[in-house]
Amino acid sequence: MASGTALIYDEEMTTHKLLWRDPICDIEVPERLSSSYEQLRSYHLVERCVHVPAREGSEEEILLVHSSEHLEVAKSTQTMNEEELKRVSENYDAFFFHPSTYRCARLAVGATLQLVDAVMSGKVRNGMALVRPPGHHSQRNAANGFCLFNNVAIAAEYAKLKYGLQRILIVDWDVHHGQGTQYIFEEDPSVLYFSWHRYEHQEFWPSLKESDYDAVGLGRGKGFNINLPWNKVGMGNSDYLAAFFHVLLPMAFEFDPELVIVSSGYDSGIGDPEGQMNATPEVFAHLTHFLMQLANGKLCVILEGGYHLKSLGESVCMTVKTLLGDPVPQITGEMAPCLSAVESIQNVRAAHKPYWKWLAYEDTSFLQSLSTKSHLLKKTNSNPSTEHESKITNNNNSVKVERFLELHMKNILFPVPPIKTATTGSEGSEHFLPEHVQLVKEMDKTEVKALLGDFYADLVKEDKTLLSLGRMLVILDKILKKEVCNGIAASPTAALSAAIALRHSVRFGFQRVLCVFVGDLQMIPDTEDGGFIFLLTNLLLLFLKDAEGNDFFSAVLGFILPVAYSYQPNLTVIAVGPNRNLGINGISLLVALLQGLAESRIFAVIEDTEISLMQSVTKVLVSASTPPFGIYVPPTQEKVNKIKALRDQFQQEWKMLQCSGKL
Repeated sequence: MASGTALIYDEEMTTHKLLWRDPICDIEVPERLSSSYEQLRSYHLVERCVHVPAREGSEEEILLVHSSEHLEVAKSTQTMNEEELKRVSENYDAFFFHPSTYRCARLAVGATLQLVDAVMSGKVRNGMALVRPPGHHSQRNAANGFCLFNNVAIAAEYAKLKYGLQRILIVDWDVHHGQGTQYIFEEDPSVLYFSWHRYEHQEFWPSLKESDYDAVGLGRGKGFNINLPWNKVGMGNSDYLAAFFHVLLPMAFEFDPELVIVSSGYDSGIGDPEGQMNATPEVFAHLTHFLMQLANGKLCVILEGGYHLKSLGESVCMTVKTLLGDPVPQITGEMAPCLSAVESIQNVRAAHKPYWKWLAYEDTSFLQSLSTKSHLLKKTNSNPSTEHESKITNNNNSVKVERFLELHMKNILFPVPPIKTATTGSEGSEHFLPEHVQLVKEMDKTEVKALLGDFYADLVKEDKTLLSLGRMLVILDKILKKEVCNGIAASPTAALSAAIALRHSVRFGFQRVLCVFVGDLQMIPDTEDGGFIFLLTNLLLLFLKDAEGNDFFSAVLGFILPVAYSYQPNLTVIAVGPNRNLGINGISLLVALLQGLAESRIFAVIEDTEISLMQSVTKVLVSASTPPFGIYVPPTQEKVNKIKALRDQFQQEWKMLQCSGKL
């Protein structure tokens, strides 16, 4: 599998700029690009990426999406004076031309296609293109919303044509609806387009009826256009994660894309004057991490909006760090989506129920979104601030956000352990383990007994068990001391090893340890400490035991991940026991998804007979591969009902489970 992360940046794209005063367009500044690149430099991320040069997109490539008339108008602006440029710009909604705009827009297209080529050819695994002007508002025959050519839409058509792709996922997390992308693909079932966006019941730009949840696509494209409208400002990390758990990820895994392209607008982040949302930069690390589990890791991130320079720069860095395989920072904030977000999520699920197998047996009904309609009424009847007062408030807020982010990033960023993955290998194991796995020295029997003390002493009768516990504790200690990021141990008794690992971690000082057990749990650990939650997922795996693992996604995305994110552990232990019915790829994918938690601090204990599983999970832990899950098989009604009953039972305690308005 390909490795490496591409970064594409060309300073020439900063020459596109506004030449006259325009209060709408003046936020789209060249510094959006240059300051983001400087922030990447300051984190020493630029030198860790594979440099891929930008190029100009050809006219033929632009015409994959746009009309020749649109192309000719753009081309003609290169020799215009300021007055002429202003006159042409006024023909479009929120757009400005500069003599260099056409060249910059072609570079933006070409940079995007260079990234697609690098990923699809296997030169790199994933990457990011920092481009201007952005693209997702641009339509077949018109510039719109700072966008001249639709970079991402051209990239999707290009990938279909050049590489014969039949399923492309476009994820648009910009705070504005990418109506241009929607219009281009709304009849095309080969492109699944997902957009969340500030909407406020059609009050927020672009103020289109077709930006609402009921615009699901047209003709053969019905069900392949997903709009998740945010009907109030202030959405935060938990709202974005809930949208992924309860809408996007189940659809994406069912769709099974061959390539994922992100319209990566960071105006959905904290401090942005356009979005007015509260999501902090690390949420983009988590969203990126989830998308990396799709399409065999083929992920292209293309810059769109983002107008608070500090928030934008930090969010770009969080995205690139994750693409590089760095541990994901702990998410901050209360893990509870707001009622308005839950209403929107429920409405999207209801609108798409006819088109998706995973929704077939879900209890969905449309909601009136009353939590925000009354607020909107008050807002309409209130006296608006003057433009001057509004600008002063925005400037004050911007300074406050900058100070907050300085402190916030210091709090969430942590030294990356020098070693990614540790294991203790038996003789010859180095032949089947991937590179970059550290083999650690085992403990002898005396050391193990001293460390165990009286705990579980009566259970440890055999030397083989004792030695395996020693191996396990060596690795666990390295994780707990943050000398390695994660680890994997083989054990003849996974249940016993997991129980001792939990007790040892809590005694070490870890307050919240999450354990997910796959297979038969023969011994329930003593939980008298109350220091950790133990998810008895053998009960959940009753839903997963049908041959194809057809209940995997409804259990993992609909229950395990929301509970785990609600709980926010500082260590995750995954134990795989005997008599499992979940396949190797399912377990490996579960491990991959759970790496978003606990600063990616994860410890896997696997039965020592499971050599193929050891290999597969180790590859996931070192970020060497993302396991394909195979053909999607929908869960049965009985299993969906069981998971729904669990959600209903626990959603007051673990609020990330909430995905319907019936709270």
